[in-house]
Amino acid sequence: MSDVAEQDWGPSAREMQDEVSAYFLSLEEVASGDAAESALPLLLLSVGQLCSAGARLGALVDVVPTERFEPDAGPDADLERIREALRELLGGLDAYVDLEDPVLTGEVTGGSLSDDLVAVAADLSHGQVHSLAGRPTEAMWWWQFSYLSSWGERAASALRVLHTLLAHVRLDADDEQVMEAQLAALAPRP
Repeated sequence: MSDVAEQDWGPSAREMQDEVSAYFLSLEEVASGDAAESALPLLLLSVGQLCSAGARLGALVDVVPTERFEPDAGPDADLERIREALRELLGGLDAYVDLEDPVLTGEVTGGSLSDDLVAVAADLSHGQVHSLAGRPTEAMWWWQFSYLSSWGERAASALRVLHTLLAHVRLDADDEQVMEAQLAALAPRP
């Protein structure tokens, strides 16, 4: 394939690289535990934006790498620290149930929000290495392939769980507490 193919994927790879970087920053921020009260909304927003970027990848024509074999991207990123921090932060909210394959089986399976978020990051990281090494076609191929085969489903599951958790937090509140909070918000400040 010619250099023109590399240039064609360059702008798309840069856009996707921006999305990947934003996702990584969000995970780091949440995993730090510094703003635990905003963890769910921040993760919901970050995963939602990533799902949108993934949908664009899925809608593209198949990205075909220039080489038959993938160049060595080096060692996989060590994301265990983030997984453990997220697992600790989420506590009892980490585990969830989902459908294995809603189209073919309908079997109920268990999942882990921290595992999903980090598995997505691992797939994205692999493509990021190619992007940062100046191989936009390889990066786009990896991001598209792994979106369709792995991280897209994990991100969609995480998005659904995050949405459900946030809905419970916001909507399952005690009516008296909600009224007090509304009155406090309306009260003039000294």
